[in-house]
Amino acid sequence: MSAAFRLPLQVFYEREARHPQQRFLVQPCGGGKVQELNWADVARQVRSAAQWLRERQLPPGSRIAIIGKNSAHWIIADLAIWMAGHVSVPLYPNLTAESVAQVLEHSESALVFIGKLDAWPEMAAGVRPGLPTISLPLAPKGRFDFCWDDLQRCQPLAESPCPAAEQLATIIYTSGTTGMPKGVMHSFANLGFAASHGVDLFGLGPDDRLLSYLPLCHVAERMFVEMAAIYTGQTVFFAESLDTFLVDLRRARPTAMFGVPRIWTKFQMGVYSKMPARRLDFLLGLPFIGKRVGHKVLAGLGLDALRVALSGAAPVPQALLHWYQRLGLDVLEVYGMTENCGYSHIGRSGEYAPGWIGRPCPEVQVRIDESGEVQVRSGAVMQGYYKDPQKTAETVTEDGFLRTGDKGEQDAAGNLRLTGRLKEIFKTSKGKYVAPAPIEIRLAEHAHIEQVCVVGDGLSAPLGLCVLSAAGQRAAGGSTREDLHSSLEGLLAQVNGRLDKHERLHRLVVVKDSWAVENGFLTPTLKIKRNVIESTYGGSFQAWSEREEVVLWQD
Repeated sequence: MSAAFRLPLQVFYEREARHPQQRFLVQPCGGGKVQELNWADVARQVRSAAQWLRERQLPPGSRIAIIGKNSAHWIIADLAIWMAGHVSVPLYPNLTAESVAQVLEHSESALVFIGKLDAWPEMAAGVRPGLPTISLPLAPKGRFDFCWDDLQRCQPLAESPCPAAEQLATIIYTSGTTGMPKGVMHSFANLGFAASHGVDLFGLGPDDRLLSYLPLCHVAERMFVEMAAIYTGQTVFFAESLDTFLVDLRRARPTAMFGVPRIWTKFQMGVYSKMPARRLDFLLGLPFIGKRVGHKVLAGLGLDALRVALSGAAPVPQALLHWYQRLGLDVLEVYGMTENCGYSHIGRSGEYAPGWIGRPCPEVQVRIDESGEVQVRSGAVMQGYYKDPQKTAETVTEDGFLRTGDKGEQDAAGNLRLTGRLKEIFKTSKGKYVAPAPIEIRLAEHAHIEQVCVVGDGLSAPLGLCVLSAAGQRAAGGSTREDLHSSLEGLLAQVNGRLDKHERLHRLVVVKDSWAVENGFLTPTLKIKRNVIESTYGGSFQAWSEREEVVLWQD
């Protein structure tokens, strides 16, 4: 295996030997206190836990689950599972008991690590009786079969086992916008390929800092935080809670950060809550002063040290990218899937073209089939779906290309633009097909709209359903509601003016509900669940279509 393509544990052992005293993981412990772990600390804990797991005498390649919010010991447990010769199965920390039971049963997990959780009593019912549980530091109070101290009493594993490249490393269950999640199987070669090539794109190293806050069980955080830190030697800071997020961000002052569009939008809304958008826009436009204002805004967010800022998991409004550019920060778009370790396309600094994501990552082949579907092939493409060869055959072509399910187009330089999801495209009652995603991106550019879903299957014309931001809700509940209403009417006219006739929205509906992970409207990665939205509001679609108002407010 070439030096350019090393496996995760190989790199971990190199870090352990090369700079054992260098800081690796920084974990907040409450009350403003933090625990700093260097590479030697982490290696010692990993090796003791791996020895304990070996002493369980489980069959090689047994599945071991991790349920917990991001923490230093989430990563330590993951590495220990690998070092012991087993397969890690991460679960989202906010699943229902039913979903927990589904994943644990489907994966046939033999043990479960329980980490930091907010709603463990509700989730605990999903762990079947007799399935051994191990509590990690920061785990909630409860009855567990073993605790982390039990594992740490073991003599650290002396050897440094290196699993085979094609050995299964992890099964990542997709959050899924519909139905039962699928178990994506990734080998050590998949992870090593994506991490080795990915970190070369950014020139990051031991002096860089990351903040881990998106779920580590999701492929993006797993690759951009856990794998990237191992391959570059970066320090990983963890966020303590939603309430302390900005404090955690300022403490870390990350030099590299991955976020979903909603996170970048929330940063913007937080700025606007302290300074009106018009005033900030005016100040940013002033010669000499504008640059200092932009830096001050970024410093207030804890983003002033950022060298690499990425956005992925969903399309990001172009106006939002432009806003950050004016502050002095290039937020680059990333495109990928769980099925290819999130490693597919990325924008490059200085090459930004509105509407285009960017060129393929190194060693990624791309083709657009006759239906317009984007298909990619690389060493990061999964081994398949766990226990589902039929779904695997439907998703990976015979010549190894991953069917993404996204429609798109490439320019002469290989830059990719997405034009919609094949399965999300709907047909109106007039027989015309509409791709909702591009329309949603345009609507989301409004400063007071936080979430959008365009629907229209079987309707004479599409409808736009939207949730207001916190600032928008304040405006709607006060004396400025009339101004907001007029602004939304103007938005609809502007967006429709750029659409083909059959795509134009009939109405814009402001719904009163909040769309969140907790109430089932969003996936854990903050993508809207269209089936939930359609089932919740579907009974009103026809009545809304028949109303005369251009902008409707849900009663």
